[in-house]
Amino acid sequence: MSNWEILWSSRDVFWQGFGNTVTIFVISAIAAFLLGSLLVFMMEGARPRLKKPLRIFIDGMRMLPFLILAYLFYYGLPSLEIRLSAWQAGVSALILYHGAYFAEILRGSRVTLSSGQEEAATALGFSRPAMFIRIILPQLVLRTRGVMGNQLIILLKDTAFLVIITVRELTAAANSLSSTYFIPMEAFIVVIGFYWAISLMLEQSIRLLGRLGEKRGFSNA
Repeated sequence: MSNWEILWSSRDVFWQGFGNTVTIFVISAIAAFLLGSLLVFMMEGARPRLKKPLRIFIDGMRMLPFLILAYLFYYGLPSLEIRLSAWQAGVSALILYHGAYFAEILRGSRVTLSSGQEEAATALGFSRPAMFIRIILPQLVLRTRGVMGNQLIILLKDTAFLVIITVRELTAAANSLSSTYFIPMEAFIVVIGFYWAISLMLEQSIRLLGRLGEKRGFSNA
């Protein structure tokens, strides 16, 4: 039996890892984006006593290697009597880490928006949350779609680090088959193919979002 035949006979292991990776990615991406949006909203017009801690959190996450954060959540928190499963620790670390990056991306675009929009929205009776959700945030997403897409791909790749804390994702599946059958080259070629497939789907989604942005006047975003 050839190496490729061995992998084909063990395809269920890959599909399980693929499903876990996609699930972790989708949950983390949505939650991280929501966290980043919330942070940007909280920093708008915030008092210095609130804005400064938020900036420290964002900058702290951006300066911290993700692997260390994942280690802290899974291996460090039990010393504080806080025990998370591998999935909980991995997803929580991804959300906090990439939420900070999303916040910085959105904040950078936020400062370029005209203040006249806020004045017009206030005159029309919009509350601050409604104005942010319905007027400001859609523009920020469309303007930053390229950078957002890159950050999503980075988030996808960071899911591979979760093998260190025993999450059974794609890299763990390849490691398992590689150590069992001693076929590391073929196993990881398959994993690369899965990651490429997900990344290509993300790129297509970003392009569709770009077309929507062009229809709404953000062709130069």
